[in-house]
Amino acid sequence: MSNSADSPGTGSSPTGRRFRPVRVLTVAVFALAGLIFFTSFDTAKGTNIRTDSSLLKLSDLIQERSRKNGQLDESNAGLRDDMEVLAERDNGSTAAEEKKLAGLEKRAGTQKLTGEAISVTLNDAPPDATAKLPGYPEPEPDYLVIHQQDLQAVVNALWQGGAQGVKVMDQRLISTSAVRCVGNTLILQGRVYSPPYKVTAVGDPRRLKKALAVSPAIRNYMVYVKVYGLGWKVEDEGRTTLPGYSGTVDLHYAQPVD
Repeated sequence: MSNSADSPGTGSSPTGRRFRPVRVLTVAVFALAGLIFFTSFDTAKGTNIRTDSSLLKLSDLIQERSRKNGQLDESNAGLRDDMEVLAERDNGSTAAEEKKLAGLEKRAGTQKLTGEAISVTLNDAPPDATAKLPGYPEPEPDYLVIHQQDLQAVVNALWQGGAQGVKVMDQRLISTSAVRCVGNTLILQGRVYSPPYKVTAVGDPRRLKKALAVSPAIRNYMVYVKVYGLGWKVEDEGRTTLPGYSGTVDLHYAQPVD
């Protein structure tokens, strides 16, 4: 016969029984739930902690920083022009050296560039888009927005097509420029942009268009254009002047934390 105090027929009174493990666990769960409730209340302080107000504040901060970066770029461009004027007054360089320097600045993208140009505009699909062709699934949200690789594909194809200079939105690209997207926004050289995205390239329009047409990445993008309605427009811009790059040319790289 068992000696357990909980065994039936032992004649033990209820007050003499030990707590079962399951009862201890139940008490612990209720205690933890109470702690979580109190912590949530203390954090909320009577406010709705499920709102997106913090995200809105972050978005406002990003837009403000983007605006300030644009102003700093303009100021930096003006200071650079003043510095070049002062340097040209009496720098002791020869005509050959000046010509070589001008060529280097042109290739680096820090000087204005004028020539025949085309533009490529990419845009998100309508939010209520459906599959336009049979055999394709209904779109997921990810199918309907412009991605970083889409913009990169356009820029890379234009360079491969012999572009002398490329501008994304209102900024000139140089060798250290990085086209990055976060969510459905473009971050380029410290400034933030929303679609539609316009890429302008100076070069031979025929070669530039051919490079776009043969790019495998752009061919894949065109499937989404035809099926889900992503935006795609290629236009001749005629004779166009691209601005010189006005930002810093210093390299930025990750550093280990001390």
